[in-house]
Amino acid sequence: MSDLVHDHSRWGAGDQMGAANLITAETRLAALRLVNEGRLYDLSQVIETGAPRFPPRQTPYLIFSSATSRETGRFLAEMGATNGPAPNLERVEMTMHVGTHIDALGHFAKGETMYNGLHPDEVVTDTGLAKLGIEQAPPIITRGVCLDVSGLDGGEHLESGRSVTRADLERVLEKAGLELQAGDMVCIHTGWGRFFMTDNDRYTNGEPGIDEEAARWLTGQDVVAIGCDNMAVEVMPNPQHPKVIFPVHLHTLVEAGVYLVENMMLSQLAREGVTAFCLILLPVKFKGATGCPVRPVAMI
Repeated sequence: MSDLVHDHSRWGAGDQMGAANLITAETRLAALRLVNEGRLYDLSQVIETGAPRFPPRQTPYLIFSSATSRETGRFLAEMGATNGPAPNLERVEMTMHVGTHIDALGHFAKGETMYNGLHPDEVVTDTGLAKLGIEQAPPIITRGVCLDVSGLDGGEHLESGRSVTRADLERVLEKAGLELQAGDMVCIHTGWGRFFMTDNDRYTNGEPGIDEEAARWLTGQDVVAIGCDNMAVEVMPNPQHPKVIFPVHLHTLVEAGVYLVENMMLSQLAREGVTAFCLILLPVKFKGATGCPVRPVAMI
């Protein structure tokens, strides 16, 4: 498929789903037919205290016991319970962009424009997003494609600041004998995920990832989402234009309505040579949120 010019009217003036419109009953059924062995791959990192986040000033993952079994057990006993119920409860505080998560289409504005031509004043409020929140993203059940680019430079992983280009992706696809299809989610394994929770400073101070040309090529293939084993999907810092920041986010989320899934765990897929699979990813309906943690799984 040739590169597409994405305009705001593609799915209608009121659309808030973006490329998720490409997932149909037919694409879901085709993805489910890829499951022959019942093998499952968990593609998510554990969200825990100390998990890397970018930028570092974002709220980290914090968990507090709000009610212990000792307290609740005594309370329920005083209410007359005789069978010993004693639940534990907690309170969690975090940014939605910790761990493996999906970016909502309202996560970014490009100047005064957001997805589908909306103005930030229509979308952004003090209590979250009035439009384009993650609750607008449907369940994603589609074909996943894992592109292992980690060894392109002869090592076990690409280095920080290394652009993954369109030519790189096409080469890996050709080697795998695959062609992208409308509604696919592309998962890019750079090997960078090895530093998640093992060397957080290295993980967050730069990364290999796709460049803008590669992103435009992928959206031109009508993918629904792009995931990667790094914190931002795209190469950082920008090796060609250091002052051009987050160009991939601006194109995918704002211009193309294509979702980004960050901090994925793709090493097992790459190690076992799994290139096409049924992918199941269920965004949680946090109304007005700019993203949410997800637990994507691959099945073959």
